[in-house]
Amino acid sequence: MEDKTLLGSITTVVAGGIATITFAHPAHNSLPGRLLAELRDAITAAGADEACRVVVLQSAGERSFCAGASFDELLAIDNLAQGERFFLGFAQVINALRQCPKFVLGQVQGKAIGGGVGLAAATDYCFATSFAAIKLSELAVGIGPFVIGPAVARKIGQAAFQQLAINATAFQSAEWAREKGLYQAVFASAAEMKTAVQALATQLAQMSPTAMAELKRVCWEGTENWEELLTQRARISGQLVLSDFTRDAIAAFKSK
Repeated sequence: MEDKTLLGSITTVVAGGIATITFAHPAHNSLPGRLLAELRDAITAAGADEACRVVVLQSAGERSFCAGASFDELLAIDNLAQGERFFLGFAQVINALRQCPKFVLGQVQGKAIGGGVGLAAATDYCFATSFAAIKLSELAVGIGPFVIGPAVARKIGQAAFQQLAINATAFQSAEWAREKGLYQAVFASAAEMKTAVQALATQLAQMSPTAMAELKRVCWEGTENWEELLTQRARISGQLVLSDFTRDAIAAFKSK
């Protein structure tokens, strides 16, 4: 049987001062641990690259931005250390986005679920299409959006985060996400969105790297404890993923 955790890719293209990082996986751009580690490293490398002044984060395909955690990998977890290590993957990507000294522009062409919402929230400025509905589905499978929660709540507020986290089976529209502050603009088509992203990225690539780094640092003030906080949250998720409820719920979802 093919090991789906070995599928997918992370690519980076640098041109005109813009580093475009693209992640891809055939299962609706879900992210197994290997891709999370590669994505973390790609973000860190772009931050250190003097040829790059702004980063664009996007995924492949048309209607799925990111389906979050890899269910195949979640089902394979059989001890706390493995569980914590997997969820640390999302924590490390969020912290890489937070610590990157360049602004990261998000480009969300389709649905974002679970960890996908966390990725969008951890970018500095996020564009989307009208197809980019969002859902935090973790509670429905016996876990919870613990690792991504701080990033999502920082962007949309605690009340809106609570609504998403509790109503775990319902999608909220891209327009709802824009009104709450997750997306800065929503477009009717991917082509329009990409044009807007490139326009802003090109503009930022001409600005002072030092000034942008300082502004980003100011924008993320109050998150200095996230290395410790997100590690603690990963431990909570790592414990819950071992429960019979979660295993049964994920298996039932995969069988649909």
